[in-house]
Amino acid sequence: MFSFGRFTAVLIVLLGCMQVFSYKVGSGIYDMTGPSVEVNFMGYAVPSQRGTGVHLRLKARAFAFAEDDDSKRFVFVSIDGGMGADLVNYRVVEKVNAALGAGTYTLDNICVSGTHTHSGPGGYEQYVLYQLTSLGFVKETFDAWVDGISQAIINAHNNRVPGKVLLSQGKLYDSNINRSPTSYLLNPQAERDQYPDGDTDKNMFLLNLVSQATGEPVGVVNWFAVHGTSMNNTNTLTSGDNRGYASYALERYFNGEDAPSGRGPFVGGFASTNLGDVSPNTMGPKCIDTGLDCDGATSSCNGKCENCIAFGPGTNGDMFESTQIIGNKQYEFALELLGYDKVKKNGKPTRLAKTSNSIQEVTGPIDVRHSWVKMTTLNVTLADGSVITPCRPAMGYSFAAGTTDGPGMFNFTQGMTTGNPFWNKVRDFLSKPTPEEIKCQHPKPILLNTGDVEKPYEWDPEIVPISILRLGNVFILSQPSELTTMAGRRLRKALKEILESGNLLAPGQQAEVTIAGLANNYASYTVTYEEYQAQRYEAASTIFGPHQLEAYIQEFSRIARDMVAGRPSATGEPAPDMQDEMLQLMPTAHADRVPLGANFGDVVEGKDVQASYTVGQIAKATFHAANPRHNQKPESTFLSVEHMLDNGAQQTVAIDHDWETKFHWQAGKEDPLDMGFSRLSEATIEWAIPSTAQPGNYKLCYYGDYLTTLTGRVMPFSGCSSVFQVKTA
Repeated sequence: MFSFGRFTAVLIVLLGCMQVFSYKVGSGIYDMTGPSVEVNFMGYAVPSQRGTGVHLRLKARAFAFAEDDDSKRFVFVSIDGGMGADLVNYRVVEKVNAALGAGTYTLDNICVSGTHTHSGPGGYEQYVLYQLTSLGFVKETFDAWVDGISQAIINAHNNRVPGKVLLSQGKLYDSNINRSPTSYLLNPQAERDQYPDGDTDKNMFLLNLVSQATGEPVGVVNWFAVHGTSMNNTNTLTSGDNRGYASYALERYFNGEDAPSGRGPFVGGFASTNLGDVSPNTMGPKCIDTGLDCDGATSSCNGKCENCIAFGPGTNGDMFESTQIIGNKQYEFALELLGYDKVKKNGKPTRLAKTSNSIQEVTGPIDVRHSWVKMTTLNVTLADGSVITPCRPAMGYSFAAGTTDGPGMFNFTQGMTTGNPFWNKVRDFLSKPTPEEIKCQHPKPILLNTGDVEKPYEWDPEIVPISILRLGNVFILSQPSELTTMAGRRLRKALKEILESGNLLAPGQQAEVTIAGLANNYASYTVTYEEYQAQRYEAASTIFGPHQLEAYIQEFSRIARDMVAGRPSATGEPAPDMQDEMLQLMPTAHADRVPLGANFGDVVEGKDVQASYTVGQIAKATFHAANPRHNQKPESTFLSVEHMLDNGAQQTVAIDHDWETKFHWQAGKEDPLDMGFSRLSEATIEWAIPSTAQPGNYKLCYYGDYLTTLTGRVMPFSGCSSVFQVKTA
């Protein structure tokens, strides 16, 4: 007998099984390189490390997720930059909603996370501590970031298609080490025993956004713990570092060799997570004066931190090779997690016949929780039941010592738990900490009492943003600091337990939790209470004191419980908007000139290319140039390598976002004839000829813009080298 009720039940089950594609997914990318010369790089805080050109352009990569009816959505953005910034987010939301409609995206459902490259221009943060070496706020950088991030989000939103999201995870080895291993060992043995990966996380957490129409990826974003410090503090070329290379390689794989680098329908994001104590310099630290091991506790050599430096796997410490090696490991492992062979067939992406990694479909609703937290007025309940309030922001002595990735100077070393009378007097000139503040931060000796300095404006944030982005059973914790390995493990564990309570997930589902670090703002580092006692660099940079991690876990737990219960989360006042107060001491770019008898774009006499090169050699030419700050060339290039075809046409085979090219700019002296208002400069283009280069004739071309002294107009120009021949051997 036919049963309508039974038929209906079976039909519902079948339709449910067929409803594989439950999301709208989209990816977008845009240039955010900013000023590539003269501006101090953000990260190492070395005043002399100022940009002189481009190796890899910086990109904003956005990934948009929405439910089928578009009622709930969020966007995750991984940027080739040091870290997120609250002021940047304020302007991004305004710009995005002006294009897409009011309320499309808000501060609640946008996460902007920095890859933490240390090779990009600074000046975009609104807090003084992070503006010191960039000579204050740099509007050129800020505007480039706001424009690039906004356009990436707009592109991702407009590119959304019906699709599904697949989650893959796996262990990537030989790609990171702990740069503060003595601090990690202070964590309880029983806790460390729970993590067979040791003192760094090896897990890569990867989301694959798949189009329903084609069954192919439209974007991939993953999280892996490693610092963006393969390029060391002597580098002055803009670079996305190891993650930037990984993104570049993955995008080249899926978009094809003919697509201009950094532009194409597929977007590959390699995002940061709990990387606080994790270095890509896998050869470890050595004393550069003796070749011996550094002192483990202080990371110094004969009491000097400057001589203790960690190196990557590149030959003789070559930072470019190290960047490529660590980036390539991430790229190839991401391909493996996706189920693709790194060797393409007929120039097309090729799926692996078999993969050992599990791939699961992400299912369930989209949800977000966001909260502004004023850390310095928070009541935090500790495990023993006592209640504390986090300290006002302060940096410790070991902050000035730097790390083995980028050492500091003077007589500072890591692990300093006592102060120095001289430096205390210097500190007190800015702001003398109270006895209560000293006690709160103990055993950190305060070097910079940043929480009490308000001139010319705030030096460190007190109000920080936290959020949870839910995509089915995947939960992205947006966190504004650099968590160490164990700090991240504690946060993930606490949140996983809460998110798996109640009826939030479907039967049998597990909460898959990842941390998006350096997101939406920057509040320095977060270490465990035990690691804090050693006062190495990461602990000295934990600004809210020894119980900062407990404060974050408490507040993330609060909004996680709200998510489980289906209620909104309470929030405090947002961070201040201080853009109108910003000071900029960075001088504007000079007007340009060329020597008598020369034109902009001409090859400098005696600095043209050779007549011929073989694969593996470097073709090089130098041109009469202008300051690149006059036109940052977003979505364009300062150079091209042109292949001269037999039919008379020419084909662009490389631009300034390609790994094998370098664009160097060098300013000469100011012109005394016009009282220092203009200057000469030269640009050098390098092309390391790859093994894939076809034999034939080529030329190097340079594209610039000069500022005239008299009219103040910016005028474009270009020039090319002589034609040279490339031979295979």
